[in-house]
Amino acid sequence: MGSLKLILRCVLVPLVACGVRTSVRLGYLLAAALRRIQFERALVTGLGTLVLCTGIARANEADDLAMKRRQQGILTGMPFMANIAPRTFVDDSGRKLYFAKAPRRVLSLAPSLTEMLFAIGLDEQIVGVTNFCNYPPAAAGKPKVGYTQPNLESLLALSPDMVAAPGELLRADVLAKLEALKVPTFIFEAKSLEHVLAHIHTLGRIFERSSAADALTRHMRERIAEVSRRVQTVERKRVLYVLSSHPLITVGPNSYIHQMIELAGGINVAGGTSGAYPRLSMETVLEKDPEILVFPVGSTESVPEHEQQTWKRWTGLSAVQRHRLHVVSSDALNRPGPRVVDGLEQLAQVIHPEAFTSDHPPSSRP
Repeated sequence: MGSLKLILRCVLVPLVACGVRTSVRLGYLLAAALRRIQFERALVTGLGTLVLCTGIARANEADDLAMKRRQQGILTGMPFMANIAPRTFVDDSGRKLYFAKAPRRVLSLAPSLTEMLFAIGLDEQIVGVTNFCNYPPAAAGKPKVGYTQPNLESLLALSPDMVAAPGELLRADVLAKLEALKVPTFIFEAKSLEHVLAHIHTLGRIFERSSAADALTRHMRERIAEVSRRVQTVERKRVLYVLSSHPLITVGPNSYIHQMIELAGGINVAGGTSGAYPRLSMETVLEKDPEILVFPVGSTESVPEHEQQTWKRWTGLSAVQRHRLHVVSSDALNRPGPRVVDGLEQLAQVIHPEAFTSDHPPSSRP
């Protein structure tokens, strides 16, 4: 009886670890041996079973790993390479992308993303940009593929390993077509200043440029901290950021520019609205009585001068009475990219010029 227990302990337990089909086949052999009370043969059979099961398990693990890598190679368009561990990244829409190695050809569908890619040293890898990508100057020489409705034929001809796209502007049908064509598309959507910094880090990891990304965001954080230090003791001012006058469109609490206004020492008069870019009535504006009006002006997005002048007829507004109508760079503020800190500094200076006197110059830039 003791020998039987020993066999059960040494033989049957390993059998459980094997696959069902293997366990049944070897179990029959063991049962036959036990019926003839040939304990020694049963023990040998059991030990052989253990060795065989171990080999089968290892072979199955190797097959599973190989299949997983092949699947990941298909998803990314990368060749199957058994000796490279794949990397997984999750974009702002919750989609997972798998890259066995850093993409060598990237196409950008937003000026802000183009600026990020250049800022971390990917000049040579950028194979295409939008019609509005004009910074840095080298971006002007890159092939153009359109903007919210990119030319897919031109895009595919550039053979990108990855497309960097803005979630708030990329049309759903365009994304569906890119997915159907097996073009890896990574979505970026900046709803806060922290998102901008996180996007730079993400691109740094995807393209194995983490050192450059870390250096860039560290300097950006230093400049943000400097602005916060300068305005921390000043009286906050009511601000209306005018994206359009007809209809009147501004920035709401779901926009990163709302956060920028607060960091610059202002109070967004549209802070109680919903959405990123709400519409306001003039009745609401008169009730909130902004002390400062801010108009973004730039190469691609601008509030025209004649439109700015029409605000002067609203003589009941504190901003008009105090002549506090100011312009800032839309290229810096309206693009959630590396130059967003330039925009923050400009915004803080028009809201609180007293905090940026010659005795206390802004922090130096690289």
